[in-house]
Amino acid sequence: MAKDKTMYVCENCGQESPKWIGKCPACGQWNTFKEIKVSSSVSAPSRGINAGTSIQNKGREAAKVLRLKDISAHDDPRIDMNDAELNRVLGGGLVPGSIVLLGGEPGIGKSTLSLQTMLNISDKRILYVSGEESAHQLKMRAERIMAKKSTDNVMMPHDNFLILCENSLEAIFEHIKEIQPDLLVIDSIQTISTEDVESSAGSIAQVRECAAALLRFAKTSGVPVILIGHITKEGTLAGPKILEHIVDTVIQFEGDQHYMYRILRSIKNRFGSTSELGIYEMQQTGLRQVSNPSELLLTDDHEGLSGVAISSAIEGVRPFLVETQALVSSAAYGTPQRSATGFDQRRLNMLLAVLEKRVGFKLMQKDVFLNIAGGLRVTDMAMDLSVIAAVLSSNVDTPIDEGWCMAGEVGLSGEVRPVARIEQRISEAEKLGFQHIIIPKYNISGLNRKKFNIELVPVRKVEEALRTLFG
Repeated sequence: MAKDKTMYVCENCGQESPKWIGKCPACGQWNTFKEIKVSSSVSAPSRGINAGTSIQNKGREAAKVLRLKDISAHDDPRIDMNDAELNRVLGGGLVPGSIVLLGGEPGIGKSTLSLQTMLNISDKRILYVSGEESAHQLKMRAERIMAKKSTDNVMMPHDNFLILCENSLEAIFEHIKEIQPDLLVIDSIQTISTEDVESSAGSIAQVRECAAALLRFAKTSGVPVILIGHITKEGTLAGPKILEHIVDTVIQFEGDQHYMYRILRSIKNRFGSTSELGIYEMQQTGLRQVSNPSELLLTDDHEGLSGVAISSAIEGVRPFLVETQALVSSAAYGTPQRSATGFDQRRLNMLLAVLEKRVGFKLMQKDVFLNIAGGLRVTDMAMDLSVIAAVLSSNVDTPIDEGWCMAGEVGLSGEVRPVARIEQRISEAEKLGFQHIIIPKYNISGLNRKKFNIELVPVRKVEEALRTLFG
């Protein structure tokens, strides 16, 4: 009998090599080649075919060549997930025949989000395949999620929600053929394996072939598939990079386990925008949708406290007001500390240099600590003005008056640069009861000031903003 062959595959991009090499020639990453065994009886091209087509029904019609003008441009109706935040991130709902990859850190709430979403869909036959948990564990989680919705403390899920605890891809497709579900959930793709690839579940070859087979099933049957994936310690999705290229939508579930808020962010979406954002609050009974995050991120008891500034930020296309906290103290050791939580550390160093060079405040011998309240990580450049205001407020130990918020990007020369979607930022601040907002002077042109009941304070330089706040 012929011996099994050994080959090496880059876990980052999927590049194959007959021998181990240190640096991948395709993606340039180091130490990413992993050894896999290839059966000599199955050639490389046939492995991809056997992983999917041999376990699906072979009676389907062959694909036809169509003229572009003959193809209908009408979109299929999307599946309502009964979750406004998830629908927004998906671009309006789940597209039939699409394949969605949901990733996140362990314990962040991926399985909870998918399970409670499926429990809310009662008009579809759903098959939930779990390769990590038992049916008893899923039952207990479902009871906890449905506890507050039950009137008589009795768990009453709909009859179309089906659970399958299985790791074999061939067995999963046998059940799919028998059940004929309208929606399929795989939790998780790293635990599924096929017999056509001789390696353990979670390996590069297994993840690639199983995902390819599920993609063929979704496209040929029109059944949407939701895959739950693990992430590595670097924060990227585990498995080959080709996994992200295969799927239609990649959604990242982010947040800190020590905080109650979770952010659902779209990284790739073939059917919608990648700038959408969903916010959830983790509770004992599951994840609660946060329709107005500004009210939860702002605290009412910071009056009279220095080092607190309110910024009108935008994440994705959603405006919300976020509280920026800063603490400046004398350095206890020779080298001053610079620490930022929820904000870019290098951006903070740049803003401190601007504050010292352009405004004249000496912070060389001061420790500076910055925190974005609520555990969120904000990347909006309009946070610059609030960061400088909070640092200076803590440095001079003077609180900012109540009712003030701000939005503006700070340049290296100390100018306040314009920001995008200024009307949305102003409307959000006005809705939450703020009386004054500092905005860049360049944004005031073309803005109808009469439509706002909040006072607009345009500034051109950082000195003008600080003079307005502290006199």
